[in-house]
Amino acid sequence: MIGTLNALIDRVEAAPDEELDVAAVARAHGTTEYHLRRMFSALAGMPVSEYVRRRRMTIAAAELVGGAPSLLDVAVRHGYGSVEAFGRAFRAVHGIGPAEARRDGGPLRTQPTLRFRLSVEGSTPMDVTITPRPALQLVGHATQVPLIHRGENPHIQQHIAAIPAEEHARLKRLNDAEPSGILAVTADVEPDAPEGTPLTYLHGVALEETTPVPEDLDVLRLEAGTWAVFAADGPFPQTLQDLWAATATEWFPSNPWRLRPGPSMVRYREFRGDTASCELWLPVEAE
Repeated sequence: MIGTLNALIDRVEAAPDEELDVAAVARAHGTTEYHLRRMFSALAGMPVSEYVRRRRMTIAAAELVGGAPSLLDVAVRHGYGSVEAFGRAFRAVHGIGPAEARRDGGPLRTQPTLRFRLSVEGSTPMDVTITPRPALQLVGHATQVPLIHRGENPHIQQHIAAIPAEEHARLKRLNDAEPSGILAVTADVEPDAPEGTPLTYLHGVALEETTPVPEDLDVLRLEAGTWAVFAADGPFPQTLQDLWAATATEWFPSNPWRLRPGPSMVRYREFRGDTASCELWLPVEAE
């Protein structure tokens, strides 16, 4: 996977102003566009599209400061049909307009060329179980929240706080499938979604495919498939978020599995003050 990510970077650098065919790069390296985008986003801290935009604007800024004769020429060369559209994209990256950059020389925010490397120094063994599961229903209370990469998501916390205690008890009684217990489910996330992108969050439980569902509950239906289950124990939510990152930096690059489309699930086994024992369930398929 590290080689595939670097091949994607090389493709961007070879033709930064051309449309990037992520699917073609993925096929050439025996993986899927979904998995490649998810791994890029997890390791780079930004989606592929954002990296491409930043690199384009870095090169455009160098051209302007270097004495490019026409803003329109620079805009067109970098794929924009008007100076206005180019100016908006330029300001979003650099914080100043292209005319200011050409006149004053900056300040400019440069996006260096990324290079992915796999480090094995100080690596910690990861507790993971590969488990096939039949088709399931995830049943509970769903809402739309913005994606937040680090720290607690206050929108999710508000949603959970609004669910009465007796409703939690009812959900637990309905649960008749693995993973057992209350689940935190995130779904409908684009593979390289930037922070703030809407996603579906469901607070609920797993039911067998044929179990009747009360009409007042939301349902996410899952096809049969394989899951990688990672165990975590420590400060919440930092430990869980660090585990998410470690799957991308350590586990997936060194194991013959890749992410497949589908929601991720967190099963909370125990809370102890500010610490939690939990499991992260990720949908996977063999490479």
